[in-house]
Amino acid sequence: MAHATRQAYRWSEAPRTVGPDPVIAVVTVALLGTGVIMVASTSMAVAESFSVSGWHFITRHLVYLLLGLGLAAGLAMISPRLLERLGLPALGVAVLVLLLPFVPGLGHEVNGSLRWATFGPIRFQPVEASKLLIILFVASYLARRPDLGRTRLIDMLKPLLAAGLLAAILLRQPDMGSAVVIVAIVGGMVWLAGANWRHLGLLSLTSLPLFAFAALEPYRLQRVMTFVDPWADPFNSGFQLTQALIAVGRGQLTGVGLGASVQKLYYLPEAHTDFIFAVLAEEFGLIGVIVVMALFAALVGRMLIIGVKARRLDRPFEAFLVWGVALWIAIQALVSMGVNLGMLPTKGLTLPLISTGGSSLLMTLAAIGLVLRIQWSLTVEQLSRPRRQRRWST
Repeated sequence: MAHATRQAYRWSEAPRTVGPDPVIAVVTVALLGTGVIMVASTSMAVAESFSVSGWHFITRHLVYLLLGLGLAAGLAMISPRLLERLGLPALGVAVLVLLLPFVPGLGHEVNGSLRWATFGPIRFQPVEASKLLIILFVASYLARRPDLGRTRLIDMLKPLLAAGLLAAILLRQPDMGSAVVIVAIVGGMVWLAGANWRHLGLLSLTSLPLFAFAALEPYRLQRVMTFVDPWADPFNSGFQLTQALIAVGRGQLTGVGLGASVQKLYYLPEAHTDFIFAVLAEEFGLIGVIVVMALFAALVGRMLIIGVKARRLDRPFEAFLVWGVALWIAIQALVSMGVNLGMLPTKGLTLPLISTGGSSLLMTLAAIGLVLRIQWSLTVEQLSRPRRQRRWST
């Protein structure tokens, strides 16, 4: 019987020859390369305004990129079984991490927001780590409840309450954009787990007034009104959005050319972080926009397929973890691009794998490293099964 199992696959298909998923690897490299190009293009003028070397931001971006790749490689060595056991304490760690900016001496305020924690020369945005931690917790929780659609309302409510706790802390920083992203990720994971539609609808109706109340803060309300009509005050509250729209409009079909953007020269604030997609649209036009969107669609789509594969192989934790990462990248990318294109109010979110920002880059690459590990484990397990079982699990 053991001999028959070994002969179920060719020597060239042996588990020791299995490598990382080529689609995720190629698309990730393409997005990282685009990010390096755009950070180099957008950060020169920003560096001059800070009286630092023109290569300051791109050098820092490359350092974080290399650290992120190392972190991804390290996490790719962790067994999914160990990750599942770490799921329960992950929520507590996520809460503690989010509270770091409130600790005297550690918190660092920028533009009125207390979102950063400093450790000597290192400044870190804790919310990026909390996104991965909450995904880990919810994936572990859902894996222990395979029939979520037929369970009590309280069983579905627990992960949403965990997301609400993190959102409440974020609203105190304040960081409503990240709060919405975390709630959307967890809600999406619960929906993919087969939660009852009536329960989800009821909870959605309950949470809407809470976010509406949070949006009534004077500065948030001003952002909403600016989004409705940015041209009403183009030189003050509407300055960011109008400059982004001008950049997108100048790009037309093929763009003005790499490095030829005018809006990044002191007109468009945060051109290397929050509004890097607008500069990309200006320099590469509609074609560049479509290519970047297609890359994100390919990355997220491939992750969703890997999640389905894990589900078919009866690996629920791996499935929910991969789906959570896919939702994270998809939601944050859509929100970031929507803000740059004038389709959503300003949120202050970076474009994953492209914008400069060490915390976001590190954690996104770490999450992709976990996905690659899960994909590798699933492929090895599938190749180790008899041929008939492999046919039904693909």
